[in-house]
Amino acid sequence: MSRTAADLGLFAVAFAGATGLAELFGAANMGTALSFGVLAFTAALIWVLRRPNDRR
Repeated sequence: MSRTAADLGLFAVAFAGATGLAELFGAANMGTALSFGVLAFTAALIWVLRRPNDRR
């Protein structure tokens, strides 16, 4: 699996996971749950952009 595909998978899992957890824990509405998903996606994106580039 390429690094790009793995990164895209990480973004999808972060977004969907945080949205699902927010719904599970009783978010007031879907908009609130999606906001948590966007925050998790952003955190994953920053993590991917900040990690060292170890390609050879």
